[in-house]
Amino acid sequence: MSENSNITVYRQQLRERIIETAMKAFTAQGIRAVKMDDIARQLVISKRTLYELYENKEAVLCEGVRMFHTNREQRMIELVKRGKSVIDIVLEAYRQRLEELRGISPLFYDELQKYPRVLKMLEEYKEHNRHRFVDFLHRGVEEGYFRSDLDYEIVPLMFDAIGRYIMLRELYRQFEMEQVFKSLVFTSLRGICTEKGAKALDKGL
Repeated sequence: MSENSNITVYRQQLRERIIETAMKAFTAQGIRAVKMDDIARQLVISKRTLYELYENKEAVLCEGVRMFHTNREQRMIELVKRGKSVIDIVLEAYRQRLEELRGISPLFYDELQKYPRVLKMLEEYKEHNRHRFVDFLHRGVEEGYFRSDLDYEIVPLMFDAIGRYIMLRELYRQFEMEQVFKSLVFTSLRGICTEKGAKALDKGL
């Protein structure tokens, strides 16, 4: 391997370490409390090296959110490939989401709203995943777990509206985010289930 290749591999590994370190700090302490100096110090690298890779904290945050959603999407693809029922997939995704939510400070959700580039990215992800979600819901209808008398072009929009309400009313400050998410699953997802789907969902939860 050439010297340039070694440098490229090292820089890519360092970028990943920076993101991992920064996102752990952001979610635990809030974004504002974490300085670029703190990230560099924890990784034992110079500020100059850090700024060569990421121009500012928002760039670090954007890359962290991008990697998070890429990894989540890949996990969902793997779940679907296993050939399990839609309810099995929902339950596994639910457990993974609960694990993600543990230890995330309310400050993180609050301060995330102050970064336009991140918010734009999140909206793009929602739009990108909406059609895939609709296809998944139709698969649930075919498997007999979701009702067949609903317009599944509307359902994702309703879920999105509930998510926006949670952020607008800052419910993550009043309640544990795990409880908010669990309530969302019960009140929204369960409502589109057939009797068969509801029984399978209740058994798994």
